[in-house]
Amino acid sequence: MKMFDTVAQKLKDSRKIVFVTGAGISQESGIPTFRGKDGYWRKYDPMKLASIDAFYDDPKLVWEWYEDRRKNILDVKPNEGHFAISQMEEFKDVVVLTQNIDGLHQRSGSTNVLELHGSIIRIKCTVCDFTDNITENFESLPPKCKCGGMLRPDVVWFGESLPQNIWQSAIKEASICDVMVIVGTSLVVSPANTLPVYAKQNGAILIEVNPEKTVMSNDMALSIQATSVGVLPKMLSIFKNE
Repeated sequence: MKMFDTVAQKLKDSRKIVFVTGAGISQESGIPTFRGKDGYWRKYDPMKLASIDAFYDDPKLVWEWYEDRRKNILDVKPNEGHFAISQMEEFKDVVVLTQNIDGLHQRSGSTNVLELHGSIIRIKCTVCDFTDNITENFESLPPKCKCGGMLRPDVVWFGESLPQNIWQSAIKEASICDVMVIVGTSLVVSPANTLPVYAKQNGAILIEVNPEKTVMSNDMALSIQATSVGVLPKMLSIFKNE
């Protein structure tokens, strides 16, 4: 626990902890990177596949990519970093603001998760207000809504705005926390990278857990260059040993 010595008392005294998580924590569960594990998708630019223009140009191709990613995600399990965050709910008011679309926080037991970029296991209609969870494989791609419109993954694509209700809730949570822990994100994706600013403006202490330094490392009360699996269980032990 020596790594937390400088902030241990503030962690113990805190009431509300907000975690901001990115792809790093999911990669530790073995989730393949954007381009897929079998190499088939390497010839495609993920920046172009994950866009509304790509979807309307070739909806079948985009759906095949997302279905491949969804099945890969369902094959992996939450890791010790995810479980440490969920278990902190026994001691503190914990909120997770995640940029990940894999649902691993919920599967690990976290009960208060805001998915800033949506979820790969949900669908929504491009025409009406229909939304639902994906519970089985589709008979054909792209799947169709009962209204006749095309269904799409309920994720935020490049160039799209975050759902305003989710984003406003995220700002509120960031603004009232005592501690913000930024995990597995390089803090380069906007607007999620502004969340630490809201927290710091309101007096929260900032802790960063990432294998490499980020653009905001110098603004942190504590910056730990390591993986979440190696760090977050040690943070949990601070509360268990009180």
